[in-house]
Amino acid sequence: MPRIRVTPRLSIDESEIVESFIQASGPGGQNVNKVATAVELRFDVANSPSLPDPVRHRLVQLAGRRLTQDGVLVLFARQHRTQERNRADARARLVELIRAATVAPKPRRPTKPTLGSKQRRLEAKSGRSAVKKARGKPVLD
Repeated sequence: MPRIRVTPRLSIDESEIVESFIQASGPGGQNVNKVATAVELRFDVANSPSLPDPVRHRLVQLAGRRLTQDGVLVLFARQHRTQERNRADARARLVELIRAATVAPKPRRPTKPTLGSKQRRLEAKSGRSAVKKARGKPVLD
């Protein structure tokens, strides 16, 4: 089976992708109502054997509204006037989305505020406090 290379270590099988062609609105001239040039690409993220679990979870997060409740990623490509270019566009967008999901986020290291920042914060607080105290009624002796 032909495979689509996503990264040097990750590729997906072409049989996992389902493409259907539909009529597109937009450019196409007299052809637009006769020829199905738009592409609807479906990729089953939830059941794909090609994706490692961490990549699958990140892809679900990245896909957002393009993911159905069954875990199928749906991409539409209707920008170009030919089926071939729309098909290539849809596949390129799928590969780009999976490639973005392969990048693991950097773990956050919790940091503590420095002594200087603590002191500046406390000085600012006491300064504001003094300003607010000065707004009150004058004290008569």
